[in-house]
Amino acid sequence: MEEAANGTSETAEKPLEDVVQALPSDAVKYLLSLGICVRCIFRVFGVQGRIYASSLSSSIFASIVEVEQGATTDKEVKLCRVCLGILQFRFFNDREILPKNDDDMAVLIADMVKKEGYQVDSFSLEVSIPPIIIENDTSLWSYMKTKYESQPWFQEKLHVGCISIKDALKFSLVYPLENLLDCKSSMSSFRIRLTYNHTRASKGAEKCSDNAEICKKRKTGEFNSVGESTTGSLLENESPDCCKFLLETANEPCHFTYVCYRTPFYFGGRYLKYSRNVSQTRWIIDDERMGESSVEELIGGKILQACQGDSFKFHAAGREDIDVRMLGPGRPFLVEVQNTRHVPSELFVKDIEKMINNTESKLVRVKNLKLVGSHGWNLMREGEAEKQKQYAALVWISRPLKDEDFQCVSSLKDLKVLQRTPIRVLHRRSPLEREKIIHWMKIETIAGSSQYFLLHLCTQAGTYIKEFVHGDLGRTHPSIGSILGCRAEILQLDVTDIKMECFLT
Repeated sequence: MEEAANGTSETAEKPLEDVVQALPSDAVKYLLSLGICVRCIFRVFGVQGRIYASSLSSSIFASIVEVEQGATTDKEVKLCRVCLGILQFRFFNDREILPKNDDDMAVLIADMVKKEGYQVDSFSLEVSIPPIIIENDTSLWSYMKTKYESQPWFQEKLHVGCISIKDALKFSLVYPLENLLDCKSSMSSFRIRLTYNHTRASKGAEKCSDNAEICKKRKTGEFNSVGESTTGSLLENESPDCCKFLLETANEPCHFTYVCYRTPFYFGGRYLKYSRNVSQTRWIIDDERMGESSVEELIGGKILQACQGDSFKFHAAGREDIDVRMLGPGRPFLVEVQNTRHVPSELFVKDIEKMINNTESKLVRVKNLKLVGSHGWNLMREGEAEKQKQYAALVWISRPLKDEDFQCVSSLKDLKVLQRTPIRVLHRRSPLEREKIIHWMKIETIAGSSQYFLLHLCTQAGTYIKEFVHGDLGRTHPSIGSILGCRAEILQLDVTDIKMECFLT
């Protein structure tokens, strides 16, 4: 909340005595007598800023406002009928009701952050409250209108609007948290989330059956906080009976939980794979591991460890088989790391790249590792479906190469190939027929051999290269075998280039 972080309101820096003296004393005394806490009273009158972070109790009015006999005092620590103790920092955990003040709450939250080991350069506070409290807030405004609408100060406050319980709680906690965490509140990737729940369900619909329109708005969520554009219509229609019911004595505080987390960081780059025994992702069949490792683990695992995150997701622009090397400029990839404790800097990312590339196994290598936004996922999908890829294949044919074979193969441009789902992947892929394009091909001879050659080709992404060479029992047509009129087999295959100029080049 920007106002809570900056304290820019007129009342933010005023002395407490001045703020209280500016309030209508008769209304303050009446609200106190109803069992409404000091922070909720300030909210009603639109007070903002650092005053919420002060130690506030009903006694603050004693020397300024003549409190009527029977009003709530410090000796009678009762739960507020509106916020149900949220702004009094009273809550229920799994074992007991804990009375807290704002400093205690801030220390509790800061200790959690430090215990989890987060590196924090800024933070954002999130609050979730039960619907019954929002209804209480709405009813309080309705009740105030019924009692004070003829008074000038109410008309003025009606235009200003009241502060929501969520914002008041943020006003109360942000300032001490900034001091304890030694950083500012802002729109940050690091979030502190406070969640309040209550056993008392929303009862507005039961008691407002005579006002179907109001109940409909509650159910559809047309209004969700006090002070928004729908407040005016609510004040005109809410019934006093409903208000009295919702403001019944509060006997039980909310159940309170708090967590902290960091939104994901995305690392992008290109990887090269030098082994023919490393899969792209972890591959387990019948509890037996296939290959000695995976690109996913060798790269994602290292990034996760360095960032001290909870988990990661690995995604690449297409994939190669376990026995296919990835050479040339490399294949684009993204690693999404969840809830990192460490905030990665540009230098930190370069250190991770060096750590991956300096491993003894030398199975994989990364290039151009950098932090990217979540928009990288869309670019990755583009690379899978729309880009070109180049390959080098070691091919054997059942007869010696002829001079005309070179011209025959190299003359084929943008050749359309129909491929039915290969037999080798039918167990995990739908039996479909796909049209792919072979953009160009050329043959490179191997010295001392007439039946072995290197086939260089550029194809549309998603083309099955092995099947294009041997034909897959006629399921791919045409194929190198059918073009040359002989049997053809592929012995080794490497990816040498992936055309994605728009991403991590």
